[in-house]
Amino acid sequence: MSGTEKEEKRNSLDTAAKAGAGLGIPAAITFITRPERVFGANDRVRVGVCGIRGQGFTHVEEYAQLENVEVAAVCDVDENIIAGRLSDMDKMALSRPKTYIDARKLMEDKSIDAISIATPNHWHSLLAIWGCQAGKDVYVEKPCSHNWWDGHQLVKAAEKYNRIVQHGTNSRSDGAIIEEVRQLRDGLIGEVYLARGLCFNHRDTIGHTPVEPVPEGVHYDLWTGPAPLHEFTRNHFHYNWHWFWNYGNGDIGNQGIHQMDVARWGLGVGFPNKVSAIGGHFMFRDDQQTPNTLNSVFEFEMPDGKRKMLEFEVRHWWTNHEASIGTPGFGVAIPGFIGPPRKEPRRPHGPFNTVGNIFYGSKGYTASDNEGSASYRSWLGPAHEPGPSAIRSGNNWANFIDCVRSRKKENLNAPIEEGHISCTLVHLANASYRLGRTLNFDPVKQEVIGDDEANRVLRGHYREPFVVREEV
Repeated sequence: MSGTEKEEKRNSLDTAAKAGAGLGIPAAITFITRPERVFGANDRVRVGVCGIRGQGFTHVEEYAQLENVEVAAVCDVDENIIAGRLSDMDKMALSRPKTYIDARKLMEDKSIDAISIATPNHWHSLLAIWGCQAGKDVYVEKPCSHNWWDGHQLVKAAEKYNRIVQHGTNSRSDGAIIEEVRQLRDGLIGEVYLARGLCFNHRDTIGHTPVEPVPEGVHYDLWTGPAPLHEFTRNHFHYNWHWFWNYGNGDIGNQGIHQMDVARWGLGVGFPNKVSAIGGHFMFRDDQQTPNTLNSVFEFEMPDGKRKMLEFEVRHWWTNHEASIGTPGFGVAIPGFIGPPRKEPRRPHGPFNTVGNIFYGSKGYTASDNEGSASYRSWLGPAHEPGPSAIRSGNNWANFIDCVRSRKKENLNAPIEEGHISCTLVHLANASYRLGRTLNFDPVKQEVIGDDEANRVLRGHYREPFVVREEV
């Protein structure tokens, strides 16, 4: 690692440790929990969507396809986005929703049954906790947390306020991935000892953007929320916020959390015992802080005394494919593979991406591509004979709404408790990378052993009044 890169890491860590204060922001609102609503068969579930520029509008589109669900409110800190999305909803012949700029006002709206969160990462847990406190069920995009502390408090809030909280790791609802995990549990490839998560996304440089006035209609102080308040630049705003520690978690926490969750799920493990990550920001000289290339390894000690390992790799530019993941034919039924042909159209990765998972066992291996139309394949024995396969997607939003109606948390495909564990792996990998050392983790206490600095990084810092406080 170069001296410049080391200095960037130190400066980023120093910045994260200093939260802005005294900015004249109004005191946080205390929400009054509304009475529990019992849904009849024909009652509409009224949803408020927070953050509607990109993935958040996917939420709007998904809910619009579900029976007896209404997007009754939308919230965004960019008035220009609100205006554009209202026009889009008009074209879809959807009822005009209420509009909010400050999410706290949305939380006060007692007509809203559930909130769906697709803001930048640094807002995810806080909004979800506010939703729980306000008596609303919550769908929160991945990663559910910006750091370990966020997610830990969100899990406690979901339990404390008895809310339905679904995590946006959509593969948990994909039929093919569900079948793959079942096959792994049933011994298809024997003893599963290693999982490999792949996040090879072809991403170009973000360049450099200068400080400039905040665009008209953008409520930048609200956008910044819990993070330190900096002067406005385009790279610190729409989408590219992913590549800055104050708001995002790099690609391991952007695309990669999907594959991390599947890797941990298929491997059958919880929190790790040891984490080590190394990487860097290679090739480009631009504003990005997070690594564009990262290798991380997680070790798990099992109750029977055996160990399992999870490897996770992020790449950003030209790359090869592994186990055929990302190739045009992976999600197409071929002779010799069991499983129905895919019916729905596939959203292609493009020719340069390899995004999925590989599981290795004593009798063979499986590979899955859990983007677009989810699919998996298996190869058995020394001759790599083709085994079971499947091509079948699912609907995480439909599963969430079903559980909102039934009040059965146990039927959630992607419960927040599982999301928190997978996100913790992301945060541990990033902490190991930023600190430049292996971390030994206590899965019971959820803390790094003998490393106060690492635990401070996992704890995060917040700008008043946007503070994730301890739930007791």
